[in-house]
Amino acid sequence: MINFDVVQISRAQFGLTALYHFLFVPLTIGMSIMLGIMETIYVMTDKKIWRDMTKFWGTLFGINFAMGVATGITMEFQFGTNWAYYSHYVGDVFGVPLAIEGLMAFFLEGTFIGLFFFGWDKLSKAQHLIVTWLVALGSNLSALWILIANGWMQHPVGAAFNFQTMRMEVTDFAAVLFNPVAQAKFVHTVSAGYVTGSLFILSISAFYLLRNRNVELAKRSMAVAAAFGLASALSVVVLGDESGYLANSHQRMKIAAIEGMWETEPAPAGFNIIGFPDQNAHVTRGTLKIPYALGLIATRSLNTPVLGINDLVKLTEADIAKGIQAYGALQILTTNPKDADSLATLNQYSGYLGYGLLLKRYTEKVTDATPEQIQSAAWDTVPKVSLLFWSFRMMVACGFFFIALFLTAVVLTSRQRINQRWFLWIAFLSFPLPWLAAELGWVVAEVGRQPWVIEGMLPTFLGVSSTSLSDVYTSIAGFILLYSSLAVVEVFLMVKYIRLGPEYMQNTQGMKL
Repeated sequence: MINFDVVQISRAQFGLTALYHFLFVPLTIGMSIMLGIMETIYVMTDKKIWRDMTKFWGTLFGINFAMGVATGITMEFQFGTNWAYYSHYVGDVFGVPLAIEGLMAFFLEGTFIGLFFFGWDKLSKAQHLIVTWLVALGSNLSALWILIANGWMQHPVGAAFNFQTMRMEVTDFAAVLFNPVAQAKFVHTVSAGYVTGSLFILSISAFYLLRNRNVELAKRSMAVAAAFGLASALSVVVLGDESGYLANSHQRMKIAAIEGMWETEPAPAGFNIIGFPDQNAHVTRGTLKIPYALGLIATRSLNTPVLGINDLVKLTEADIAKGIQAYGALQILTTNPKDADSLATLNQYSGYLGYGLLLKRYTEKVTDATPEQIQSAAWDTVPKVSLLFWSFRMMVACGFFFIALFLTAVVLTSRQRINQRWFLWIAFLSFPLPWLAAELGWVVAEVGRQPWVIEGMLPTFLGVSSTSLSDVYTSIAGFILLYSSLAVVEVFLMVKYIRLGPEYMQNTQGMKL
């Protein structure tokens, strides 16, 4: 029998390590591009201040990069330690982009980052600029391959179940690579990373201006961050709209849960600005709507309905019934692989096999499941509505705030009034918001997929390793201890070099930690 305590603690461990790792990823992506922009200006103008800017912000980038590597490696090991059956079942598909990420992106980034820090006096200006942009390319390619893997988990394409090996296998790598969900997630995520890098530089520059330190360097940094940040923040909103449209095609339950929409509304559905979902009563109280907005975002039409949770549960019950047929056929084929009728049934309903596996939570005899068990399994496909509802709205609120903040920064910079103390304080205090928005986005994407580890194919509770609860508790305690130590190191080094300031870098060669 499945030990659901092991499932929950394994999920908690992976969730905590992923959230922690994702603190470093957006800043690495965003700052790598910003470094490329600053050094390009240095090469074009030959003004030393732009070199000093690149070296200073590069020091903070290097600290963050090292922490990202340390946390990312330990996170990937969990696929084998805590999610062994998941790795067995979909490793042939999921492992491909991860392997390419390591061979193509991580090695590229890891190789040239050393030249970035220690090649200032050994390479020509043009050569060093190429190195900087190769580091940025590696950071973005790394995100691309990781998000191709994650996008496949959200919308599995280009793969099929092989009953002889009991594994998912790649049938069309181009479909995996050009998965529309993966591509939308990539551009949305890297744009969020650009916002994070921009606001990081904007906030630290505001800190220097408030202290009247490194004024010229801070003003130039703010100008670059404001312009790039505004373009990136606008991109996040536009590309987020594309993600919503695709989710309504492939993850309709996620959209309904995000909206707290229990009943299907007449098209076009309104968007709930605010509301208070009650998952037990299957109702969302106190809603305030923007008419037509959800219908336009999710369907891009005025006459296509967005299905509510209750109707989606009914459709899931029908999918589970088909999954039962696929599971029954699979049982016969395991003992008689040449049974033509069972093979035909499996081929017809193989796409619903995962829905049949949902019943494993309630019975080992899936083919004998009762109507009550089918109904319970169908309701399991409803994620935590309140968590998704509020996480999404807080993320969106942050996104619009970033647009307003960067737009204000652009206006003040163009008028040479960037030293307004009221704005500098707002910019400085906004420092943690991009990380909050990024983490909330991760919560929406991953919690919204539950109960699936692979959407529609493999329930999360079936993906865990056969391990004891004590082992999982021991590993999660170890991760908490390790990551807490890394957090102390990260904060210490960041604060140290921010306090030392750019003037310290002007008197040193490379990065000395």
